[in-house]
Amino acid sequence: MTSAAAPTPGPVTADDVTEAVRLSIAALREAPEDGWDAPAGDLTWTCWQTAEHLADDLFAYALQLGPERPPLTTHVPVTWHREHPGGPASTIFVERKEGTAGLLQVLDGCGALLAAMVRVTAPEVRAHHVFGAADPEGFAAMGVVETLVHVHDITAGLGLPPFTPPPALCARTLHRLFPGAPADTGPWPALLWSTGRIALQDRPRQEKWRWYGEPRG
Repeated sequence: MTSAAAPTPGPVTADDVTEAVRLSIAALREAPEDGWDAPAGDLTWTCWQTAEHLADDLFAYALQLGPERPPLTTHVPVTWHREHPGGPASTIFVERKEGTAGLLQVLDGCGALLAAMVRVTAPEVRAHHVFGAADPEGFAAMGVVETLVHVHDITAGLGLPPFTPPPALCARTLHRLFPGAPADTGPWPALLWSTGRIALQDRPRQEKWRWYGEPRG
């Protein structure tokens, strides 16, 4: 008798994007106003720059799905720039004088844009990403990954309690984007390892990593 195959964790949905962003805002709401210039975890970017980068990612993923005929070979051609040498190249920046509340409002809004586009875009639609032309579920999963791991970075930099998202949310995202993810550890540590954040027992920390945006067969 053969054992039954393990059930898949289910698709990544617009609701998952909303949940990830909601959790991130809850984790960052108590951030000290004077802490945002600290490095975000092991990144060279500051916590503020990393949060802007996250908002920009969510916006950019929504934008890729937006046109009637999404591009398959390049990005939708918005202008981007770096506000500081070595900082992230972005389209979305936040008025610094608005502080934590303004930053989180922009993050909330960009997350809502991605969730809305994932919800209304037909599943057969494909759009360009450097890690593979993706469907709406793929862009939802990318948004969840960016949100979870960058909030991990930011909370570490701000000295806030460690960020620990729900295992089921991590499992769905791993299944969609990281087919080679470790199966012998919890979904959150597996996601942190898959994105080069930590080492795992017999697995050294990855210096280079990627996800796979193409729909899984």
